[in-house]
Amino acid sequence: MDRLLALQAFARVVELGGFTKAADSLQLSKTTVSDLVQGLENHLGVRLLQRTTRRVSATSDGAAFYERSAHILAELDEAEAAVMQTR
Repeated sequence: MDRLLALQAFARVVELGGFTKAADSLQLSKTTVSDLVQGLENHLGVRLLQRTTRRVSATSDGAAFYERSAHILAELDEAEAAVMQTR
């Protein structure tokens, strides 16, 4: 499992409120995003998202994980931008 991609997929699902919107924004299939999030949940051994037919929301573990993940992803974006500016 590509943990970084799984983390990005999870964060995007939380931010956009659904797998379809997350998939569109990441230019991946909905199935791929779902598989990535499920793989992340299996890796961590916790349920990160509560899924119903009408909505997706973060569980309490998912909300806590999202907060930390969002910081990690922001730091990665900043690091990439800094390196790209030096070129």
